[in-house]
Amino acid sequence: MVARWFTGGGDDFRLLGTCCRSCTSVFFPREDVHCRNPGCAGGELEEVPLSRRGRVWSYTDGRYRPPSPYVTDPELPWEPYALIAVELEAERMVVLGQAVPGVTVAELAVGMEVEVVSGVLHEDAETIWTTWQWRPTGVTA
Repeated sequence: MVARWFTGGGDDFRLLGTCCRSCTSVFFPREDVHCRNPGCAGGELEEVPLSRRGRVWSYTDGRYRPPSPYVTDPELPWEPYALIAVELEAERMVVLGQAVPGVTVAELAVGMEVEVVSGVLHEDAETIWTTWQWRPTGVTA
């Protein structure tokens, strides 16, 4: 089985986690083998879509070109990006991710509402690698 991190597109784009049917703990990234809750004897795990929205829990900016295996084009100038920790609305868990291009730390605040959207991690002539990104609600890309 190939583990999927997300599904859908546009307004249907969602991160995928897993939920233990015994203790109802939710996990992201997903877990397909056993319940990670140390107080649970274990149970069947099912794939669940996670909340599309959440609130900024913390944030910082990436002002350096990350090392491998992160892929960047060394021929292009490095563009800083905002990294956001978001507490998901229903699950109350924190998920990290980049902000959509153009959103800087100057535009972010703890507690601000954001939503998950599809983004491009890297692309070349043959492939586009997609990921999730966080976008302040009310902002269109």
